[in-house]
Amino acid sequence: MTVNALTALSTRETRLRRAAVRQGLRMTKTRRRDPRATDYGTYQLVDAATGGLKAHRLPGGYGLTLDDVERVLNGER
Repeated sequence: MTVNALTALSTRETRLRRAAVRQGLRMTKTRRRDPRATDYGTYQLVDAATGGLKAHRLPGGYGLTLDDVERVLNGER
């Protein structure tokens, strides 16, 4: 990935995190470090007040791409 692509990804991630906070959610990224893991590099949305999962794709959480997170936050899901 180029420096510009990494910057764009980071900017988008920050924008989505802020949008989640405005909706009372917290966007978290998996801490998995194994690129072969199914949840590697994915996200989940958690209710900031209760800690309950609000959006995820994999059992136990995570599995959302940034596109998925954006759709959820825009009410498209």
